[in-house]
Amino acid sequence: MRRQFVLSEDDTEQLDNLNLQWETVQEQSSQWLLLHGFNFPAGYNQVNGSVALQIPANYPVAPIDMAYFYPHLARVDGKMIPQTHVQQPIDGKFWQRWSRHYPWVPGQHSIGTHILLVRHWLNHAVGKA
Repeated sequence: MRRQFVLSEDDTEQLDNLNLQWETVQEQSSQWLLLHGFNFPAGYNQVNGSVALQIPANYPVAPIDMAYFYPHLARVDGKMIPQTHVQQPIDGKFWQRWSRHYPWVPGQHSIGTHILLVRHWLNHAVGKA
C-alpha cells in the first residue's frame, strides 16, 4: 500500500485497528486516504469496496468533508440516494461523491470519527439508522 504522505501516529493506529487495507495518495494539490475492503450494509448493490477521504493540508484543524465510493453505490430497491450524483476522479478512477457535511471540531473529530460518520451515512441511506 502506498504511503505518499504521512498521517499522525494516532490516525495511523486508528486505521490499523479497522482491519482495512489503506493507503495515502498525493494527486497534484490533493491528499487522499483510500480505504479498501470496506464493507457496506445490506441494501446496496455492492457488498464491499473502497472509500476515499480527502485529507486537507492543514488537517486536523481543517475538516475532512464528504466521502467518495468506488465502485458507485446504489440502493437495491432502486430508490435514489440524495447528493451522490457527482463523480470525482481519484487515482485513475471515477469515484461517487457523497456530499455530507457536519460541524468539525478540531481536537474532537479525526479520521476515526469521520469513518464512524461514513458508516452512519451508509446505514441511514438504506434506512438502517
